[in-house]
Amino acid sequence: MFGSDAFRLIIGLLLAFGFAQVNALFLVWLERKVAGHIQLRPGPMEVGPHGLLQTLCDGVKLIGKELIIPFKADTKLFLLAPVLVFGPVLMAFLVLPFGPTMIIRDMNVGVLLVFAFSTFTVLAILAGGWASNNKYALLGAIRSVAQNVAYEIPLLLSVMSVCLVVHSLSFGDIVQAQSKVWFIFIQPLAALIYLIAATAETNRAPFDIPEAESELIAGFHTEYSGMGFGLFFLAEYTNMFVVCAVATSLFLGGWQGPFGFSLMLPGIVWFMIKTYFLIFVIMWVRWTFPRVRFDQLMNFSWKVLIPLSLANLMLTAVALKLF
Repeated sequence: MFGSDAFRLIIGLLLAFGFAQVNALFLVWLERKVAGHIQLRPGPMEVGPHGLLQTLCDGVKLIGKELIIPFKADTKLFLLAPVLVFGPVLMAFLVLPFGPTMIIRDMNVGVLLVFAFSTFTVLAILAGGWASNNKYALLGAIRSVAQNVAYEIPLLLSVMSVCLVVHSLSFGDIVQAQSKVWFIFIQPLAALIYLIAATAETNRAPFDIPEAESELIAGFHTEYSGMGFGLFFLAEYTNMFVVCAVATSLFLGGWQGPFGFSLMLPGIVWFMIKTYFLIFVIMWVRWTFPRVRFDQLMNFSWKVLIPLSLANLMLTAVALKLF
């Protein structure tokens, strides 16, 4: 039993669940600090050193709040949606390569697994918005679905370019293939398209149309309170970590250090440094650029990103065939 895959799977998921909670607490604090410094203010400073315990107190406050179910809402679906939105994000940790041996299961279809589970998040958001019996929540959920469908296409096409070069869908194989040169230097356009599409997939500014407070109150989670709202928040920050971890594996060499310095630090340290650097970039973008209009958002995907990602994929195929 203790050497079986089932036991390893259970332990891995429990560790991932614990990490997701600590990671979300840290990222909320980091976002407040990044926002504060960009806006020339200190951010949270009162609770703990430099406000480190502020998000922990906020989490305790959320747990203590009552979960209010709106009148005429679909009660079962309303309660199930926050769980459904977090579960698939957690499953992505199964195949993320934190180090040469620090991977729960190195599947030969690991890349496919991550993006297959990510589609459930869209359905959960739609379920939460529809079950709330609130027109603003439903409109936010519909916008989220349209946005995710549009930006998932260039996201997958950019990932396919890397998989085509490696001839594998395994994260382990993709990281090993970058032992000499990272794919961000071979596929710079794919890396840029992935980062833009991943920002939109996680509903982050300037693509946070589903949560446009000036138009839709709080979007699809308008009616959620207490830990229902907390789970949506937890899923968003965990999803942000997952897309950046996938980008690290696909384009930044995974657990390998730059310029042959891999032995200076353990693989997991290099992996975390790169992942949190990408998270910082996404936060930086949020507090720098204004929110785009919905028509601009959709046109940018269908008229710019998808043609560019298709052209990049075709050029990669031609180059591999010729050289």
